[in-house]
Amino acid sequence: MIRNIGCHLELTLSGPSELVFSVSAARGLPLSTEFLVVSAAGQLVTPKEVLDDHGTRLHLVRADAGPLVLDYTATIDGVAAPAEVTEVDRLRYLRQSRYCEADSLAPTAAAEFAGLTGPALLVSVAEWVNQRVAYVSGSSTGTDSALDTLLARRGVCRDFAHLVIALLRALGVPARLAAVYAPGLSPMEFHAVAEALVDDQWWAVDATRLAPRQSLVRVATGRDAADTAFLSSFGDYVELNALEVTAVVGDFELDDQSTLTALW
Repeated sequence: MIRNIGCHLELTLSGPSELVFSVSAARGLPLSTEFLVVSAAGQLVTPKEVLDDHGTRLHLVRADAGPLVLDYTATIDGVAAPAEVTEVDRLRYLRQSRYCEADSLAPTAAAEFAGLTGPALLVSVAEWVNQRVAYVSGSSTGTDSALDTLLARRGVCRDFAHLVIALLRALGVPARLAAVYAPGLSPMEFHAVAEALVDDQWWAVDATRLAPRQSLVRVATGRDAADTAFLSSFGDYVELNALEVTAVVGDFELDDQSTLTALW
C-alpha cells in the first residue's frame, strides 16, 4: 500500500513564540520519502524533533514576530507492525482525561450497551454515536468535551472520537485518540479516530464514517485531543492563516463501510 501525505501551514506570529508541530507520520511507518521545510520571516529554520509516546514525532520551532510557513510531504510504502500493547497503556487509557468524562457517561454506557463485549461492543458504540451526533464543520470549540458533544448532538471528528472513547472507558475498555492522515476523507483535513484495546489488539473506531479505515496514517496518539494537536504554541499570539492537507492512497481498494479495523 503506497500512501502520499502532506500539509501546508501558514502562520503569523505576533511576537516571540515556541511552536510545536505534530504533522509528521509516526515513527515506525515505512517511509520511502519525507521532507519537512520550515521558514520564518523568509529564512529557513531547522526544527528540533522530539519523540513522544507511541512514536509521535514533535517538531519544535522557535521564531520571532512575522510569517512562518511549514510544508511537509511523505510517501509511505507498506504498513507498520501492529501497535504495541503494554500494561501501562491498559491502565493509562482507562483513566479519565480532559475531554473524556467516563464517570459522567457511565450510566448511559451501562444502559445502552449492557451485555456487549469485544468487537461487537466497538461496532455498537460507533453506530450509536453515529446515529446520535451530526457531523457539522465548525460546530464545536477547542474546549468541548465528550459530554458537551452528547448534549449538543453535533461536532467534528475529534468530538465523535472523544464520545466513543469516554463510553468505552466507562465500560472498562481502554481507549485512546489517534490523529491521522486519512486518504479518502471528505472534506480533506487532519482526522481523528478512537482506538480501543480488545483481545490484546488496538482497533481503530471511526464513528464519523467519513474515511476508509484501512489506509489511515498515524501521526499522534494520546489520551485525547490535548495530547494530539497538530499545532501548539507558547508565547505571543499566533494566527493560523492557511491550512491544506493532502492524503492519497494508490493501488488499493478502499472499503468505507467497515466500522473498525486494526491500526496499522
